[in-house]
Amino acid sequence: MQFDTVCVIGLGYIGLPTAAAFAGRRKKVIGVDINQHAVDTINRGEIHIVEPELDIAVHAAVKEGNLHATTRPEPADAFLVAVPTPFKKGTDAGSIPTPDLSYIQAASDSIAPVLKKGDLVILESTSPVGATEQMSAWLAEARPDLSFPQQAGEESDIRIAHCPERVLPGHVMHELIENDRIIGGMTDKCAEAACELYKTFVRGECLLTTARTAEMAKLTENAFRDVNIAFANELSIICDKVDISVWELIRLANRHPRVNILQPGPGVGGHCIAVDPWFIVSETPEQARLIRTAREVNDSKPDWVIEKVKAAAADFLLSNPDKTVKDITIACYGVAFKPDIDDLRESPALRIAVEVSRLSFGSLLIVEPNIKKLPDSLSGCTLVDVTEKIEPDITVVLVDHKEFQNGGIRKGGWLGRLIDVKGLYE
Repeated sequence: MQFDTVCVIGLGYIGLPTAAAFAGRRKKVIGVDINQHAVDTINRGEIHIVEPELDIAVHAAVKEGNLHATTRPEPADAFLVAVPTPFKKGTDAGSIPTPDLSYIQAASDSIAPVLKKGDLVILESTSPVGATEQMSAWLAEARPDLSFPQQAGEESDIRIAHCPERVLPGHVMHELIENDRIIGGMTDKCAEAACELYKTFVRGECLLTTARTAEMAKLTENAFRDVNIAFANELSIICDKVDISVWELIRLANRHPRVNILQPGPGVGGHCIAVDPWFIVSETPEQARLIRTAREVNDSKPDWVIEKVKAAAADFLLSNPDKTVKDITIACYGVAFKPDIDDLRESPALRIAVEVSRLSFGSLLIVEPNIKKLPDSLSGCTLVDVTEKIEPDITVVLVDHKEFQNGGIRKGGWLGRLIDVKGLYE
């Protein structure tokens, strides 16, 4: 099949690098996003997110005329949907969050008018099982003049597939190319067409399967990691209770040849690991007992950290009877969901900082080297440069950015009472 023009819907942390990867192989790429600022930035050859090497790739693609951004889809040979798939939180205590497919539906509605016979549509967004079929149903409803796999099987006018991304923020440009890709088609020909497209730039192996299996594979990968992180987070709470260094304990336990415990932290964030396991739980609540428990353990870890902050504040006031809560200065180091990126999605560090900001302390200083402006949820707080000397009464280390490592935080001066949930200063 000829895929001369590729249209990528969603120019975020996955869509933009993918668009740049295709453009780097001389494909004509149309990038679509509802964010006018993102569109304008990309068309200047610049980027609106933090990701190593992406700026160079986008600049080159735009300069050579292989990538342009717009707010509306244009005709193409292949369409990649890379939009958010958040979850809806239940209103009742203990209720299970459910997937929100509204962004996928909106993307389907936007590309339907420009589809033509022979086109390929790929859902890259991490999705619950059955989402690719649902997308195909929405497209079929909008375009009754075309046939789709659920109607005509291998003879359909439009090919539909699911290919979840499997990349690590901070290493996206490398992993997009080198990692294996799971490609699930609604039919064999759909999978083969998608495979041909991805081989444009993917050096890893393209593994063909069904759309449903591809959807479940991505959810399984992230649920596996979530369970392992939950074990580490629960272990850290236990060790704190019995006065043991969890960092030393994990180092020693990991000397066993068949043990590999991950590192604990303030919780789990990002659009994948903090979200995807709920997609499994929402579909099979009676069967996904371990996966649900892991989610609940990780979701509760920020509350534990907040209680540590309250305890440190109480200790400070006990030691300084002439002071009040309004005299306490707290510094939170890091609000991104992982080190060395600017992504705040589902960040437990951000959630902790927001909750601390509501506790009526004198001031809350935020040290986050990867952002230039605090989100609205932290209005009233102060964004501090990592090189600025500060003297907080309580220091909370939430993210292990490279700037904070190797004594980087101590260079700022006095730490006060230290709450280090990343083990940088154990």
